[in-house]
Amino acid sequence: MKLTSLFTGLLLSLSLGLAGCAAPPANTTTRADVVAAIDKANSYWMARTPATEWAFWNVAAYHTGNLEAWRVTGNDSYLRYTQAWAEHNQWQGAKSTDKARWKYSYGETDDYVLFGDWQICFQVYADLYLLDKDPRKIARAREVMEYQMSTPQSDYWWWADGLYMVMPVMTKLHNITGNRQYLDKLHAYYSHASSIMYDPAEKLYYRDAKYVYPKHKSANGKKDFWARGDGWVFAGLARVLAELPADDPHRAEYQQRFRDMAQALLPLQQSDGYWTRSLMDPAHAPGPETSGTAFFTYGLLWGVNAGLLPRDTYLPAAQRGWRYLTTVALQPDGRLGYVQPIGERAIPGQVVDVNSTAHFGVGAFLLAGAEMVRLLDK
Repeated sequence: MKLTSLFTGLLLSLSLGLAGCAAPPANTTTRADVVAAIDKANSYWMARTPATEWAFWNVAAYHTGNLEAWRVTGNDSYLRYTQAWAEHNQWQGAKSTDKARWKYSYGETDDYVLFGDWQICFQVYADLYLLDKDPRKIARAREVMEYQMSTPQSDYWWWADGLYMVMPVMTKLHNITGNRQYLDKLHAYYSHASSIMYDPAEKLYYRDAKYVYPKHKSANGKKDFWARGDGWVFAGLARVLAELPADDPHRAEYQQRFRDMAQALLPLQQSDGYWTRSLMDPAHAPGPETSGTAFFTYGLLWGVNAGLLPRDTYLPAAQRGWRYLTTVALQPDGRLGYVQPIGERAIPGQVVDVNSTAHFGVGAFLLAGAEMVRLLDK
């Protein structure tokens, strides 16, 4: 009896072990599911947020995602909302006309024309220009960027966010104008930014030079890579590569950086699908965060769709990210929660909860959703 019981127990243990090792169920998300999630989040946002807001980075980042959502859904209410915003801002960022007073340090007033947070809107204007080729839509973008490129400085992008804000402006305006200088300056500015923020050992970006280790450390003495900051860079690289000419001499360099970042991000994802605010020290500011997670999910999906990232390795992580975004972050009424507020670092003790939302978080969610639709369309 004892031997029989032992044998039965071993069989039961083996069967349970095999069940535990079984492959997870196949992803059953449909295109309709994703479009419904996009519309739930976007309809909630548009109903509560007037189109007549300024053209600064936080708002413009939403519109970069909104246009991608329009492209995959065909919902013209999204397009009309962004067109109304662009018209309200007269197709400009910061509006100073006195070039002698133009600045590119941090600033929210109209003389900070050369500050990248006032230039992200040019991405949106360039995309809208392509719909009807109305030159007034990119006149200010060209004036600003071509003046900037005429200067000898290369240190315009000194914070990680700036790479998302302006790198895609350069590829878009190059493709519209044929002016090779846009791509040359893109590489010069990107190289400077990488020289002061990129950690080649970890293959991630510090938010800016203030946060480079060991000058700055996380609460537990580790390297402190801010999730949204790296999200801006990862998503920015994806958006550049999507439009960069195939024969650009720096294309392989950007592709390798994108792959390296993807490889670094993969083991830092939490089991619930999100990335914490301090990527390498989850205990520094624990709990879910949506904006960084959405940018990483978008980037991974784009990389799989573009054939730059192996599907078997990276798609499961992207699916976990999307599952978190749609089942935890997205609330039944359409509010997108757990978005860290405007800032530049992971802050211990800062409350980021179901009520925490922001333009850029919704924009990142829409980017991820659009790329998930493209995945399913394949």
